Amino acid sequence: MTTKQLLKQIGSCALLLATTQMGAEAAAPKKMNIVFILADDLGWTDCNLNVKSRLYQTPNLDRLAKRGVTFSNAYSASPLCSPTRASILTGQTPARTGITAPVCHQPEVEMKPSVAKKAAAGEKSIQCQSATRLSTDLPTLSKLIKAQGYATAHFGKWHLGSEPYSPLQQGFDVDMPHWPGPGPAGSFVAPWRFPAFKELAPKEHIEDRMALEATKWLRSLDKTQFFYMNYWMFSVHAPFNAKEELVEYYRGKIDTTQAQRSSTYAAMVHSMDDAIGKLLDEIDRMGVADNTAIIFVSDNGGNMYNYLPETTKDGKKYTSTATSNAPLRGGKATMFEGGIHVPCVVVWPGITKAGTKSEARIQTTDFYPTILNQLGIALPANHAVDGADMTAALAGKKYNRKPMFTYFPHAPKVPDWLPAAVAVHDGDWKLIRLFSQGEEGAHSYMLYNLKDDLSETNNLATRFPDRVKQMDQLIEAYLKSAQAVLPIPNPAFDPTKYHPELIGVQVGNGK
Repeated sequence: MTTKQLLKQIGSCALLLATTQMGAEAAAPKKMNIVFILADDLGWTDCNLNVKSRLYQTPNLDRLAKRGVTFSNAYSASPLCSPTRASILTGQTPARTGITAPVCHQPEVEMKPSVAKKAAAGEKSIQCQSATRLSTDLPTLSKLIKAQGYATAHFGKWHLGSEPYSPLQQGFDVDMPHWPGPGPAGSFVAPWRFPAFKELAPKEHIEDRMALEATKWLRSLDKTQFFYMNYWMFSVHAPFNAKEELVEYYRGKIDTTQAQRSSTYAAMVHSMDDAIGKLLDEIDRMGVADNTAIIFVSDNGGNMYNYLPETTKDGKKYTSTATSNAPLRGGKATMFEGGIHVPCVVVWPGITKAGTKSEARIQTTDFYPTILNQLGIALPANHAVDGADMTAALAGKKYNRKPMFTYFPHAPKVPDWLPAAVAVHDGDWKLIRLFSQGEEGAHSYMLYNLKDDLSETNNLATRFPDRVKQMDQLIEAYLKSAQAVLPIPNPAFDPTKYHPELIGVQVGNGK
């Protein structure tokens, strides 16, 4: 198949994928409350959904999993937060939305991505610059659901733009704490620095407060009112602090020989889980569990590159990364599995079966068409949807996700970092294209069979050149379909200043 033919096929697929993968077994559309819980930086192994954790305790997330289906192969659309958040609301990948980096709190308003003006002489490519706001012209999930008479509310982190690009302009009736920043203002534990949102008590935890406000909002609704609520958690993003009593509790459980050994981070996970429990309790108390769909997923992989000062129970000092994503390679801000392979649970009454697990591959772009189709809301015209309706996977039916794309044209210098890249997952295979990293401006490639090599230790690109070529054609066709702004070769590249041995090596001390 030629690239031109692939482009035509993928261009059509972006518009039709949302319905063609649903299958005859899909449930009939039905009004349903939606609670979308998005964790921030929670890694694939930071709970008990995929592997049994030695340290982290998440009984409420376990409780949620017993009600629905756990996806072991769920992916965020990006290894960083804002691009993934945009993907949930639009059903589009970062290549199409133009939001490719978490810069939406910056004062500069840039609605379109661009290529940077220059790069250092030792860099082979010039990276892209992200859009800094999610356009209010887009038919977001929240707008479409609100138009059907649903009550809508957003609690927690947004990071897609301040006024006039806040949740209040994107289809939400309520937005708390109405904060555009990348994390909680100053601290998880009060006093906070939100300009118009204050603590109710000394040392109040922001996640406790968000859960309180969310449940108060639920109680304010008429019993016949259907609702869509985003509870997009601040947890477990930086800054790294937690309730002191929880930190002390986990100090007694730390084994400093283990990769996951931060009592601070464990305490943060604990507070996150407590908030989930409060939401579940309120849904049960209201008697609406049978007509409330609950989605839980993380916006990207776990943070492996910040180092925290810690103290053992007997007073010994040590340092620890926030967490570890092993056996996955890398973490947040990397294109390896640790950056994009995330925990996920979906409870959808009438579709999911309690306590089940699925190995189906899904992406955060898929929630947009799935939710809309299940609520009987027409997909908007002239809005390309990269996600696929995953109803069949929810129901435990046979489901083979079409090729899935991850676009990250940046290179933050964290462990396991790569130059600007794009990846495609197709079946068991994953191909990463590194822009302009080959000879004379050509691309270079990393190919992995994730079924045999989940830790991405063996690059098979030279062994399977035909597969590389075929999968790269998928990438090329998709990027053209999405009209993506791409990195370009650096005309000022100086080979004498090129240090490939530094690729994947952290710059700085991780503080």
